[in-house]
Amino acid sequence: MGMYHYIRKLWKRPKDNLGDIWRERLVKWRREPATVRIARPTRIDRARELGYRAKPGFIVVRQRIKRGGKQRPNDRRGRRPKHNRLKLVLAKSYQQVAEERANRMYPNLEVLNSYYVAEDGNYYWYEVILVDRDHPAVINDKRISWIFKAQHTRRAFRGLTSAGKKSRGLRNKGKGAEKARPSNRAKGRKIK
Repeated sequence: MGMYHYIRKLWKRPKDNLGDIWRERLVKWRREPATVRIARPTRIDRARELGYRAKPGFIVVRQRIKRGGKQRPNDRRGRRPKHNRLKLVLAKSYQQVAEERANRMYPNLEVLNSYYVAEDGNYYWYEVILVDRDHPAVINDKRISWIFKAQHTRRAFRGLTSAGKKSRGLRNKGKGAEKARPSNRAKGRKIK
């Protein structure tokens, strides 16, 4: 069996298998800013599965997300609505929020995919793979050159990444998923 098999096995239970390294990483990451560009992926097996290549045009960003309920922004003016809710119902996963925040920090890059790296009582950490669409190494690589086309812009914000499609219910087919396609908004706008 290859190296990636054993790396994947370690990451099944990282807290037990990585021991002190896991704790040291969390202590260090808590002190860092929310969005940090890193030289290479922490989970090389997962990154390569999702399309990462160690070549120019690809970068990896570690994104920290606060855990807990998603609070509404506090509006200080005007009367509250009669059906006011304290929590914001987002219908997005933490992973999708992480992708969007990373993309806002690097607006000239496109989100390819992302994966989980760690969590503690306060935060989740995800690593987001970003691609420079205009880099010659990306344009000339037949495995990734599809991202150069116009329909693949702003993927993270349009729910076109893997995490986005999962939140939109596009992993399910058949019975029970009739109203998931083409999108949640479009299903109610169909011409009868």
